[in-house]
Amino acid sequence: MNKLLLYLILFPLITLSACSGDAQEIILTGSGAPEYKIVVPAEPTPLEQRSSNILQTYIQRISGSQLAIINEKGRLTTPAIYIGNTTKADKVSAGKRKPESYQVQTDGKNIIICAGSGHGIVYGVYYFIESYLHCKKLNSDPAIIPSNKQITIPGSIHDEHTPEFIYREAYYPAAHDAEYLEWNQLQQLDDLWGLWGHSFNKLVPAQTYFKTNPEYYALVKGRRQATQLCLSNDAVFKIVVSDLKSRMEKNPDAIYWSISPNDDNGYCECDKCRAINNEQGSPSGSLIKFVNKVADKFPDKKFTTLAYAYTHKAPKNLKPLTEEGSAATFRNDLKAWGALTPNLFIWDYVTEFTNYLAPFPNFQTLQPNMQYFKDNGVKGIFTQGSGDTYGEWAELRCYVIAKLYQNDKADVNQLVASFLKDYYGKAAPYLQQYFDLLQENRLTSKRKLDIYGNPVNEWKTYLSPEALEQYSNLFDKAEGAVEGNSVLADRVVRARLPLDYTVFQQARFYGIEKHGIFVIGNSGSWSVKPKFEEKLARFIATCKKAGVTELSETGPFRHPDEYMTEWNNIFRAGVTPTKALEAKVTLQYPFAEDYPAKGNRTLIDGNPGYDDFSYNWLCFYGTPMVATIDLGKAQNIARVKMHFLNDPRHWIFLPENVTVELSNDGIKYHSIADLKSPENEEHYDITIKEYATQHAAESARYIRVTANNLRSLPEWRYRDGKKPMIACDEIYVQ
Repeated sequence: MNKLLLYLILFPLITLSACSGDAQEIILTGSGAPEYKIVVPAEPTPLEQRSSNILQTYIQRISGSQLAIINEKGRLTTPAIYIGNTTKADKVSAGKRKPESYQVQTDGKNIIICAGSGHGIVYGVYYFIESYLHCKKLNSDPAIIPSNKQITIPGSIHDEHTPEFIYREAYYPAAHDAEYLEWNQLQQLDDLWGLWGHSFNKLVPAQTYFKTNPEYYALVKGRRQATQLCLSNDAVFKIVVSDLKSRMEKNPDAIYWSISPNDDNGYCECDKCRAINNEQGSPSGSLIKFVNKVADKFPDKKFTTLAYAYTHKAPKNLKPLTEEGSAATFRNDLKAWGALTPNLFIWDYVTEFTNYLAPFPNFQTLQPNMQYFKDNGVKGIFTQGSGDTYGEWAELRCYVIAKLYQNDKADVNQLVASFLKDYYGKAAPYLQQYFDLLQENRLTSKRKLDIYGNPVNEWKTYLSPEALEQYSNLFDKAEGAVEGNSVLADRVVRARLPLDYTVFQQARFYGIEKHGIFVIGNSGSWSVKPKFEEKLARFIATCKKAGVTELSETGPFRHPDEYMTEWNNIFRAGVTPTKALEAKVTLQYPFAEDYPAKGNRTLIDGNPGYDDFSYNWLCFYGTPMVATIDLGKAQNIARVKMHFLNDPRHWIFLPENVTVELSNDGIKYHSIADLKSPENEEHYDITIKEYATQHAAESARYIRVTANNLRSLPEWRYRDGKKPMIACDEIYVQ
């Protein structure tokens, strides 16, 4: 029967027996040890054979002794380690074992490691290597292996493990190491999925079909757009089926196939799609009906889709593929989807996508979230971290997540402390203090973490200059503790990158102020602070060495080299003089409270905006910007200029027009400029446009700038519930 697995986007049990104090220790190698052998089944599977080789290798690397590998056909007179589904395993572990489960058990002097289908046996071997041979695999580096000629293990062991989740991925750089994956019982998408994630545009590419067949795509506010597919169109159904057939022929071993909306809104509102969605009470209605229809064509395959953005709400009446009966309406989406299908997977986010290196102190949420997913019937989790690039605490976070997959009741504090000690050596106490202090400061601040946040926005809370200085002092001590050990020193410097990145990002925010980029000399000219460029160059070099290939998920300056280019542009631009520096500013309409920057001061602090709208830009959501600047006294004004951001991806557009007026009394104003904006043509780049007056110099005390927002969103960027936003960085008076 075909099966549908559903991913939900939201902002395993191990049983150990106590070792008997009366049981005599087992001596595997060294003085007094019997001649142990490793025994595999008479006809071992490739995975059983490889697992026995792995165990043989680690025992030899620890003790220098090589245990022979034999199959159980041979006559055996000494104790042995039995690997796989041997007859010995059948005697101590009766019944069918669950997929990917494993059991480690002693039987007299014998050690039995057996498992269910899948990778269970290799998981069991690595569990034995870590738990009883005391080796550790903390990241993609070679495992930490003790040296001990005599290996002893407890005489009584009975450990069983069955994964709570059938799919477990932690998307961090370490997960690209094959041994790390198996050691930590992790998986990768490519192992199971033939087509993954947001797939509409892969199945029906807009670049192929949109110009000739716009009816294949979503009808949004009366206009066909390539945001999503029209799921009631029969031609779309046929194209998807044909494309999947082709993909399945090329990848017959794939288990799952994704039929999922693009990472966008703009779902279809045509009469047929609307009717289905109205009936089901959610835009997910037409999606699930379409996926089920495709799944009927492939009865031996499993399909996944995404309950994400506009499809997060479960439909009301569609029948699950494996059950009869109607779905009830539940209070939360997870329970509602759980009523429709037992096959729920979670796509969980645990990083700041806009700043992969930014401190993101969310460790206290990892365990309760995972337990909540398990308690609500979730079968698999894809935990998305920084992906292929190095991110904040990448090694530690991946390790903790992997261990929680194995045992969601594990002590997270103990996991963190153990990792820090093993990975950072003598630097661990200081890094532990930093880790604890950062988590505590964030909790005390009561600030909510945002996966699209920015370390700049925490300049008054847990990333204040005072807090950063405390953190920096701890890292100085950590570096001193491992001086002379190049491996540990590199690790500490790598762990410090988020702190350095925060300092540099906040320097853009402070600009010409304390903690900023520029200082003013005795002559009144501005220059870059001493050693600032040297520190930045060192940061870029460390990023490259650490494997930082992207600083953010999107944006024009993602690679460290591009980030350096942006900084060079900042240095080159220098400081723009203005008579309005720290003048009084009043606003007729409030700025967008979600992006406060420095409040009214943003417009007269002397610091320009960059490509990130979340700082150094004062934003106005659905309202005009009417800003009045009081210079304190009449001054000669030859030019007034400002910049506005154009970032359609975030619904930020250029104003319709900008008017500039002058006054001497703050009551009677006269216009000196009415500056028009170009037409808002469709694009998704980030640009900055300057608006400047061209008028004869005159004396005035007050300057009033009015920037009119768009009356409505452009058709090509229309979204229900959204309004246009304008963003201004600085009003320069010269």
